[in-house]
Order: sequence, then C-alpha cells, then structure tokens
Amino acid sequence: MRAMVMVLLTLSLVGCAVAPRTAPSAEAEAPATLALLDARVWTGNPRQPWAEAVAVRGERLIAVGTRAEVERHLGAGTRVIDAKGRFLVPGFNDAHLHFLDGGFRLSSVQLRDAKTPAEFIARIKAFAASVPKGTWITGGDWDHELWGGELPRREWLDAVTPDHPVWVNRLDGHMSLANGAALRAAGVTAATPEVAGGSIVRGSGGEPTGILKDNAQALVDRVVPPPSVERSDRALEAAMRHVAEQGVTSVQHMGTWQELAVFERAHAAGRLRTRIYAAVPLDTWERLRDTVAKRGRGDAWLRIGALKGYVDGSLGSHTAAFLAPFTDAPQDTGLLVNTAEDLYRWTSGADKAGLHVAVHAIGDRAIRLQLDLFQRVAEENGPRDRRFRIEHAQHIAPEDVPRFAAQGVIASMQPYHAIDDGRWADRVIGPERSKTTYAFRSLRDAGARVAFGSDWYVAPPTPLEGIYAAVTRRTLDDRNPGGWVPEQRLDVEDALRAYTAAGAFASFEEGEKGTLEPGRLADLVLIDQDLTRVPPETIRDAKVMLTVVGGQVVFER
Repeated sequence: MRAMVMVLLTLSLVGCAVAPRTAPSAEAEAPATLALLDARVWTGNPRQPWAEAVAVRGERLIAVGTRAEVERHLGAGTRVIDAKGRFLVPGFNDAHLHFLDGGFRLSSVQLRDAKTPAEFIARIKAFAASVPKGTWITGGDWDHELWGGELPRREWLDAVTPDHPVWVNRLDGHMSLANGAALRAAGVTAATPEVAGGSIVRGSGGEPTGILKDNAQALVDRVVPPPSVERSDRALEAAMRHVAEQGVTSVQHMGTWQELAVFERAHAAGRLRTRIYAAVPLDTWERLRDTVAKRGRGDAWLRIGALKGYVDGSLGSHTAAFLAPFTDAPQDTGLLVNTAEDLYRWTSGADKAGLHVAVHAIGDRAIRLQLDLFQRVAEENGPRDRRFRIEHAQHIAPEDVPRFAAQGVIASMQPYHAIDDGRWADRVIGPERSKTTYAFRSLRDAGARVAFGSDWYVAPPTPLEGIYAAVTRRTLDDRNPGGWVPEQRLDVEDALRAYTAAGAFASFEEGEKGTLEPGRLADLVLIDQDLTRVPPETIRDAKVMLTVVGGQVVFER
C-alpha cells in the first residue's frame, strides 16, 4: 500500500512538472506602456500580414491585432497614440552604412550637389573661411558626373585654401582629391611609387593631380588627424538623431575598431538610441575571435561578430573589377584591392572561428571571385549557419545570379545607388551589362535573400527613398520615367521586407526584430501614407511621423 501511494504521488508530481502553464489573463498582466490604435499595420509576419493596432510593454510588443484586442492591454499609465489610419511598419534596418562617417558628414563641407567646378570651388572656399587656419577639410562627397565627368584637380583648390589641408572624397569613397597642402603633409610627390590596389592620378611630368583612388588614399588618410573623443561622440549623436528622423531603428555599421569603441562608450553610458551591428575589418578576424571569446557578441543594442572585407573598388571611380573592359575605357578592367589569396585566408580563418563574413564586391569579376571563395570555404569547413554576405553585389554576371540562392549568400544591396548610377552607368559598362546591374528582381526570383541599406555617407540613409528607388528605378535626373532597367523593379512589400525582416536575418536577429508580432522588440515606424496603396512615383514624398525604438519614442513629427 505504501509503495502504491508513493507511485501515485510521484506520478502526480511529474504531471505537475510537465503540465503546460496557463497564460495569465490580460487583466492580471501589467498594462501596456504604449499603444498605437487605428493604424494600417503592415506586420511583415506572413501568419498575420495586417493588423490595426499594437500594444507595447517596456521594450517589447505584447499585442498586434484589432483595436479591441489591443485595448484590453491598456491602463491608466498607457500612452495611447491615435494613428489616424496611417501606415505602421517594423523599424527600418539599414543593412549597410558607415554610421560615424555619416555623422561627421552632417557638419562637413557639402559638395554632393555641386553642379559645376565653380560651385565646387566656391563651397570649399566658404567652408575654409568658417574654420580655423590649419583645420583639415574632409568629407564633401562630390560627384564629378554632375559637371560632365571631368575629375577635379589640386589647382582648383590651392588658391582658395592656402591655409587648410583639403582631402575631400568622391561620394562613393573610392577616390579623393587632395590640395597641395594635404599632398605636402602626406609627402606625395612625382617620385611617390604606385600603390597596389590603388592609383595616383598624374599629370605632366608625373606630378600628382590630387586624385588618389582606392588603396592609394591611405597615403593621405594616415596623416589626417584623428577626431577627438568629444567630436566622435557628437558625430554619433548627430547620426542617431538623423536616422531616427528617417525611421531607421537598426543599422549595420561597416567600420573600424576605433569606431566600435565610440559605440561601446555610448552604450556604457546608456546613450544608444539606434541598435548597431558593428563590423570590423576582415583582416583583423583573429582579434575579433579573441574579443568574442572574452566578452561575447553583445546585446540587442550593440552586437559584434561581423567582419567586412573588400575585393574591388567602385564603378564611378573605374576601380570595380570587371570580366571585360569598361565600355568607355577599353584598356581598363578595374582593379582588386586585395589578392584572392589574402581574401581566402581571412575568410577561411574567420569562418572556422564562427564569425560572420561580409565582403564588398561590385564588378562582375569581383563578385564571381568572392562567390568562388565562399563556395570553397563552405565546402572545406563544413555545414553551418554562416550567412555569408556580398556587400553591394551591383554588377552580376547573369550566370552568377542563381549562385546567391544556391550558396545561401545574402545580397546586401543599396537601391538608391541604382537611381543615382543609372544616370551614367550605360556609358561606362554598356546596356547589356546593365541588365543585371542592381538585379533586385532577378535575385528575388532566383530565391536569394536581398537585404537593403543605404551605404550612408555614400548615399542618404532614407529608406523611403530606397523603397521608391527599388519600386520605380526612376533615375535622379528623371530621364527614365518608366524605370532604368525596369524589369528589375520590385513591388512595395518586397522592398519593405528587404528593409526589415531581411535585414534582421542578415545580422542573425530575425528572432528579435524585423516583424511586428508579440514578443519582438518594439521597433516601429509610423508613415503618413500607405506605401502599398499610393502611386509608386509618390513614395519618396511620404513622411515618417513617428519612430519608436525599444518602446521609446525617439522621433515624433
């Protein structure tokens, strides 16, 4: 009898241990801290694509559904926002940018829209007059295509900047212009030898014109004074404020260890308002391996574990690596900024260490080389969830498009570049290669994952403009009203997914963000019009009305 009682008691205790918990009723839970009602909610969740309200407690969503379902979670302390039928989507995730550089650019000389050499010179002259003598003038983001393609030269600047070193970059960051003072500071002369993976543009007698491309830029970069701690912190604050106004709640930063230190300082002080996935240079993979082993990969605000490498340069600088020569430069096929041997060694080592590898490849030769390396490393190191990425993936050989899906390689792309470069790309590479340039639709149809970003500072960190670009492909000069290479256009929901769920997947965070569903981080963006219902050409006129990160309003119009 005693044994039978013990058996029955044991069974009853086991039953208690495995019985499912009954979820507490809404009335027993703490009330929501924030709720948005009467919205047109695009959730990004295929199991519940649309809703009309959301509720947030603390930093997470607790309800996504009808107004009645959400109202059950309200309490006296809930902030309730009437969305007035506006469009609510997951927070935008910019999958590729240079966050601190973007912040610095907000206070630098502005050259992006200088339309003539005279305007270019006048803006630098005016900026030089506004800063102390000896101050380095950097940034700029000029675009020589706006005045017909002539590259600027040092003599344009020397007369108007006698007391300031000037080192201003083309908008893609792959070539820069130095004035005489900057060249002297760097010791760059006619006798300076060429740099592997770069180019010193020279005039008569071999004298540098001031233009340095790709790896040659390091000759001047190394003598530019580093920014102070205070200036770096201000740049981060400016960057966070700026992207919040655009509805960006997460960024994937391609940068340096020094920049990571700025983010870590802000995180420790509780100042981060933008979630950051920070990549460091691929050739430092051993340092990252040791850092991750020592202190982990971070949290929902600041994460590490990613590495960024380079294969080639850019199209606008004629340094992207192509299989065939440039149409407008028949003797030139671009260049590799790193050797295939180095790229393989770094990629293989990083992958064996369980790190996340993302590599810049723009020309079709560069893309093929990196796809080959990824395939080799994956075969040698064995199966795992590695999520290799090719950054930009701009000009893909048609036969390589299916390889992205087949190899599980993420195409990390920037749609604004398509409507920018589309003004002149046909002249540089010809219409045939343009057919698989920024091949959003071809990649999507092949089953590849496409994650969208901006490449800020190179392009503006404005997802609404990026969605407009992906959906219309109307170039910035409005000369392609039906779209440049229109067969590569996406629909609005595909573009939204590329800026939300795909971005989360590209940083191994799809379980935390990218869709609006209970339990996910409360990162939200309210837009003044439903992008799925307005004429595509008006998408760029839409406005972000509210940005929420972790349940906190960080921007409100």
